[in-house]
Amino acid sequence: MNKFWLTVIGITAAIVALSNLGSIAGLAVSLLITYIGVKWYFSSSKTWVKITSAIVAAIAGLTAVFNVPAILGVIAVYVLYIVWKKWNNEEAVSDFSYFEKQWQELKKKSV
Repeated sequence: MNKFWLTVIGITAAIVALSNLGSIAGLAVSLLITYIGVKWYFSSSKTWVKITSAIVAAIAGLTAVFNVPAILGVIAVYVLYIVWKKWNNEEAVSDFSYFEKQWQELKKKSV
């Protein structure tokens, strides 16, 4: 992919990720509360603790699922990661190396 388009996609993804940074933090908090609720549910033996932790985990899980801006922000962070990997893996081919290759082929043909 052209470096220009990688730059455009990268800048756009960075803007989207930065604008949704607060939503991503809210998603992290709601996922943490969901994890704690599920952990308490499986580790408790009392019925009222299981019911309370299940309700807390369900509410926090729904909050995480319906947090669409945060999900878009996470997708933007992933796109930014992909752009970064593509930018660093592409090797620039200079015209001089192509010239050297052709020169070697001409030398082989003339011998």
